Amino acid sequence: MGAVAALLAGCAGSGDARANGPVVDVVTKDFVLEVPSHVPAGNVTFRMHNEGPDDHELIVVRAPGELPIRRDGVTIDEDKLEDATVVVLEPVEPGTTHDVHVNMPRGRYELFCNMSGHFMGGMHAVVEAS
Repeated sequence: MGAVAALLAGCAGSGDARANGPVVDVVTKDFVLEVPSHVPAGNVTFRMHNEGPDDHELIVVRAPGELPIRRDGVTIDEDKLEDATVVVLEPVEPGTTHDVHVNMPRGRYELFCNMSGHFMGGMHAVVEAS
């Protein structure tokens, strides 16, 4: 990922979440990514709870339509999404909670886990910021 994509990761409770907007809970677990379908536009803290049993990551992109699949057929080509990437939370261990603070202008976003096979297994969701 290039400089356009902010690479942010923090432990739950670090910083002042209120200064970074409302907290939106995201639950990741085997082939499930649970998040509300609407979030407020502006500053938002996504609080990712990895309920395991594997490592999971959280990638947020401005929804470009259909996401580009790599030649492997099971992961998203993140390089092709560099200009649309809002934030990347690198893989985190099961049983942990991490915060990412983002600014979400009004629009449509896709959140997904890009660990091998996870996106294709259903770990993605569309969110509207309004």
